[in-house]
Amino acid sequence: MNKRVSPSLSGHKPSLSRRVLHGLKRDWQLYVLLLPLLTFIIIFHYLPMYGIQIAFRQYRFVDGITGSRWVGLKHFVDFVDAYFFGRLLSNTFLLNLLGLVIGFPIPVILAILLNQLERERFKKFTQTAIYVPHFISTAVIAGMLYLFLSPTSGIVNYFIRALGGQPVNFMMEASWFRPLFIISDIWQHAGWNTILYLATLTAIDQEVYEAATIDGATKRQKIRYIDLPYLVPIMVMLLILNAGGLLASNTDKALLMQTPGNISTSDIIGVYVYNMGLGKGQFSFTAAIGLFVNVINFFMIISVNWVAKRVSDTSLF
Repeated sequence: MNKRVSPSLSGHKPSLSRRVLHGLKRDWQLYVLLLPLLTFIIIFHYLPMYGIQIAFRQYRFVDGITGSRWVGLKHFVDFVDAYFFGRLLSNTFLLNLLGLVIGFPIPVILAILLNQLERERFKKFTQTAIYVPHFISTAVIAGMLYLFLSPTSGIVNYFIRALGGQPVNFMMEASWFRPLFIISDIWQHAGWNTILYLATLTAIDQEVYEAATIDGATKRQKIRYIDLPYLVPIMVMLLILNAGGLLASNTDKALLMQTPGNISTSDIIGVYVYNMGLGKGQFSFTAAIGLFVNVINFFMIISVNWVAKRVSDTSLF
């Protein structure tokens, strides 16, 4: 008798199309659930890329995108050759670099400290308290800074005068813009950023801590030899993602905090794009700046990911 041998048993692999169809039939429910997300990404992330071409055109609203004159790399060259290019680039990069260096370790430290709390009620209360600032709008944060730091009625200057000092107009001094921007950003988002780290620490098997306790390990040793090794992979991945935003600041906040006195340090790329794009209607020029920034951020992610992969064997891709 002739027996029919299946392709898998005979050593012949099924074709790619058959494997795809088999996967669709087997997991069609999952693909249906995935469909709304894919549709959202295509509509709001890929279709708008059609408009990127205005960075290479002299866009006029009456002519439309394809009807506008093609100018190639003119807008990129104009931006790089502009006298303010160096100030915009250095201000943006320095603001984000300082924010990353100072602010990145703080959620890790908070997560480790929260993980050490033994009273569950106090732990939940603390978590809620440090999460709340994340939900305050940027406009309110800027308003709070102006209110608390006012040279006449601000509570900070009240204590400065009480200690015998002279009031400081923080919002008008260029040297105070970066510290205020970074500190307020850390206060607002550090607690929320502990969520991923706390989830990682919660997933650690409690038997590991029990074994360390039996061996006589102190809390400091548990943090060093148990908590930190578990946190390193997620720390590396978040560091790679954050490195991709070294030229992308919180434009809303910088715009609200900008004053005539601090413009030398608060004049960043995002604020300039806002003023030139919406203020003066130079859409092609600002589109070129946005594309320029995104390309640099992309290469930053690739570079940091490459270094992380070589150093720690942990990477996004």
